Amino acid sequence: MTSSPPHILVVEDETELAELFAEWLSEEYDVEVATDGETALELVDDDTDVVLLDRLMPGLSGDEVLESIRERGLDCRVAMVTAVEPDFDVLSMGFDDYVVKPLFRADIQRLVRGLLERDAYDRQLSELFSAVSKLAALESHKEPDELADSDEYQQLKAELERTRERVEQLEADMNEEDFEAVFYDFDRIDL
Repeated sequence: MTSSPPHILVVEDETELAELFAEWLSEEYDVEVATDGETALELVDDDTDVVLLDRLMPGLSGDEVLESIRERGLDCRVAMVTAVEPDFDVLSMGFDDYVVKPLFRADIQRLVRGLLERDAYDRQLSELFSAVSKLAALESHKEPDELADSDEYQQLKAELERTRERVEQLEADMNEEDFEAVFYDFDRIDL
């Protein structure tokens, strides 16, 4: 069984630019285009993996679309792709990435690939941390023989090991280009 390609929603009021982004991405992904915020909110759903969202659009702004996506609890990555230079208001916004136009084919492809890789890595890490927390809580309050007798505990330990292996495999599968796509912003800030 083959899985379907990731679903990308390009939200851009400049039709030609929206179509260009879609063309650049359509070789690898299932891409839809919305040229206004209202249409974007009609199209975005639980099957959407990544939204590339312009900030300045007539009608609903990208900021309002982003807020609505987060309020609806949709589990997708959102990148603001905009001509608007960032200001301190970005600190309270719920996006996953913020890039300023102009962008070229390689930029858009790297952005989407990085968001998808980050999402996969984040999900595996969340599972790993959840399992570790549960095991730590039990191990600090239960006797070793109680733990050994618990099927649920043994299953969780086995799941922890499988999740750890998946995280390690994700890391091992990341070539230098994938790693840079996920973490490219890190070299631009002073940590």
